[in-house]
Amino acid sequence: MELKFNQLNKRQEVVLNFIDCQEKSSVAELFLNLKNKKIKVSRVTIIRDLNQLLKFNFIEKGGQGRNVTYRLSEQYNLFKPIRVDEYFKTSPDKRQGQTKFNFKLFKKLKDIFSGDEREYLKNLLIEHRTNVKKLPADILKLEFERITIELSWKSSLIEGNTYTLLETESLIKQCKRAFGHKKEEAVMILNHKYTLDYIRKNSTKFKKISIQKLEDIHALLVKDLGISQGLRKSPVGITGTIYRPLDNIYQIREAIEEMCQLINQEKDVFSKALVLMLAVAYIQPFVDGNKRTSRLIANAILMAHDVCPLSYRSVDEEEYKKAIILFYEQNNLNYFKKLFLDQFEFAVKNYFRA
Repeated sequence: MELKFNQLNKRQEVVLNFIDCQEKSSVAELFLNLKNKKIKVSRVTIIRDLNQLLKFNFIEKGGQGRNVTYRLSEQYNLFKPIRVDEYFKTSPDKRQGQTKFNFKLFKKLKDIFSGDEREYLKNLLIEHRTNVKKLPADILKLEFERITIELSWKSSLIEGNTYTLLETESLIKQCKRAFGHKKEEAVMILNHKYTLDYIRKNSTKFKKISIQKLEDIHALLVKDLGISQGLRKSPVGITGTIYRPLDNIYQIREAIEEMCQLINQEKDVFSKALVLMLAVAYIQPFVDGNKRTSRLIANAILMAHDVCPLSYRSVDEEEYKKAIILFYEQNNLNYFKKLFLDQFEFAVKNYFRA
């Protein structure tokens, strides 16, 4: 998809932007818009551009004869570039975004990575596996300990935890709680550590995903935090977004079952992990701890296939939240995909190296 974006000319970009603003548009409306922008073009050229955009699956055609109109495809919405800083200048209540769960969305989550991106990930994976083979057992153990500390710290920080990285290290290695922090913060971090230990000991178990496995990970992450376990039976709101998840336990269960089927059918492990992360956050199956669960269950998928887990150490927590909100409100995964690619490269270049 990224490659296709690079193949667009400026006129086609104007066409897409106009259709986006109008929701749908006819050839006559497009011709007038381009003329008003001082872009010289014929109706034949516009039709040629539209056919190219149809071929790329960026737009969809509706109606017949003189009533033919064009609208953006859901596939285009998944990957179109968004000016993130500009988008978030608008307050949540004034943003033009989705407010409800899109039941058709999961079926669109295919061909996540372009050919170039798949090659890039493949080369990084080869590098990681080559590095792991060179490590003696004691160093390998230390590297797992290091990534556990850094993931436990950063994942908790994303959730508002105030422990520093050094305080997290002392807590995990020496069971030393930091002064001036709530007990619950220490529990949150240690729960991450115990969950990663569990995943590592049972890595092959996560080659396939099920509701029970998702609930198991969630239960470990929220233990002793006063958070209800199991699928939620009441509505939840999400800070900073107009999107509201499903509020019916039967629909929640149905959505998770569809998600599990999608993940288990997908052959590419990176697509599995990325889609799983976004889908769990989107469904919000639990009262709390959803994004923590999404990060850990995605790492479980990666580790089950001998892929380097992500620590998110270098990610900006605000940018992470923005990427999730863009998926909620725009059903767009472009920004999150870039974050995922950056974090996998960071993991391979910083962990399990001889």
